[in-house]
Amino acid sequence: MDITSAGRPNQRRRTRKNLLQAATRLVKQGRNPSLEEIAEEAIVSRATVYRYFPKVDALLLEAALDVASPDAAVLFEHGPRDAVGRVKRVDDALHEMILANEAQLRMMLVHSLQRGDGDGEHGLPARQNRRSPLIEAALAPVREQFRPAALKNLAHALALVIGTEAMVVCKDVLQLDDAEARKVRHWAIRAMIEAARKRVDSN
Repeated sequence: MDITSAGRPNQRRRTRKNLLQAATRLVKQGRNPSLEEIAEEAIVSRATVYRYFPKVDALLLEAALDVASPDAAVLFEHGPRDAVGRVKRVDDALHEMILANEAQLRMMLVHSLQRGDGDGEHGLPARQNRRSPLIEAALAPVREQFRPAALKNLAHALALVIGTEAMVVCKDVLQLDDAEARKVRHWAIRAMIEAARKRVDSN
């Protein structure tokens, strides 16, 4: 079956995540798996793996980053209850992960850019979206403070200033050090949240 008709975007994202989890399990066993071994572990065809990850190096690189990414349940087990404080916690956690894995994350960006357009080859996701679930978890307890449309726009806007691409802009384009970059991102986070709230107050 052609991948373009193989299912909805959510299904393709789940398949991609399943492949990353399969690779992670094999690596944790001390193995250096091939794409064929990962396909067997994920219970999919070899052709399916090749559609998502033409090279095993790219798959294993991203699987390692998947393990290093913060877990929402752990991140918010204790901590701030306000929207700004919770989103800042997401930014801080991802910032520390990015600092510890900067070279790998830059290489992952290279792989994703080589895939072509932003929707990925043949509609396949070019990247695993790790920041959005964390942002959504941060905003979930305070969602009643925002209108649904404003909340959706806010979550999308926050994804622009949190994560690897924001690190590249701050470091490579703006030439900011880590402390300055964190200050700018935190300012943007607060400004976005306040702007989303104003839409509620003005109606």
